[in-house]
Amino acid sequence: MEMNLQPLATTCFVTGQPFVEGAAVASYLVRSASLEIVRYDVLAAHAGEFTPAGFVACSWVRPYKLRLSEGNADRALKLNAENLFFALADPTTEPTAENTRLVQFLALMLERKKILRPKGRNADGERNIFEHAKTKQLFEVSAGELTPEFFVQVQAQLSVLVGEPKPKAVAQPVTETSVVAQP
Repeated sequence: MEMNLQPLATTCFVTGQPFVEGAAVASYLVRSASLEIVRYDVLAAHAGEFTPAGFVACSWVRPYKLRLSEGNADRALKLNAENLFFALADPTTEPTAENTRLVQFLALMLERKKILRPKGRNADGERNIFEHAKTKQLFEVSAGELTPEFFVQVQAQLSVLVGEPKPKAVAQPVTETSVVAQP
């Protein structure tokens, strides 16, 4: 899963105030009427004043950090499953039901890709612990039950981000007139 999005803004979408180091910034991924995914960054104090023009797929709040160097600007523009997992699983991000569900799904997906390694459960057994293969950073992810309803809800969230799946072509039944004999 990969899509191009704008990087973290430097000013609040609602007030136009520049973000300062450590300020709580709420980020929203919104699917507009034109099916474009847009990222909005708002000072958390003004999040109540934000009215998205579309469906909010997910959101998170984290402290603002100044970017010192742009490094590879093209790479910074790409939001992939790993980057979305880092943003949503960050301990400073306030968990919501939607984000928790996405984090659980992304952890499962990244474990299959060997980007995350399972390390068991925490002491109370309510969270799975994963280690990021490259950075060795540990993440605790809610240990929810992976039911069919869970996957239906995740599919609905992901369809907002990446669009509805294309309908599969229905196979036509074979009839006597459609079968041509080979000589």
